[in-house]
Amino acid sequence: MSIWRRYWKLQFLTLKALADETRINIIDMLSCGDLCVCDVMEGLELTQPTVSHHLKVLERAGLVGFRKDGKWRIYYLHKAKFGEICAYIEAISSNKDDCICLNVNTKCTE
Repeated sequence: MSIWRRYWKLQFLTLKALADETRINIIDMLSCGDLCVCDVMEGLELTQPTVSHHLKVLERAGLVGFRKDGKWRIYYLHKAKFGEICAYIEAISSNKDDCICLNVNTKCTE
């Protein structure tokens, strides 16, 4: 398996995390600065369990992190991860030496 294909499998979790409107809205809110769960709850009019679930998905995908401040968890974006996703999308939409299409004996050009 090529290095790109292994990398793609790792990015799959991130893309799945981004495929949800609520999580996109949370990312949008965090793009303005660090926030606690209660700020996200208020901004999106969601319950604490719902916001916590979505933040956990984003955290597992490496898109957000948090720091403890007393009893609060303050969430922030891992901006470098967004650069990785952009590079990933560029890579999968570009011609590569080990592209899967090279294994296809196409009849479309005949």
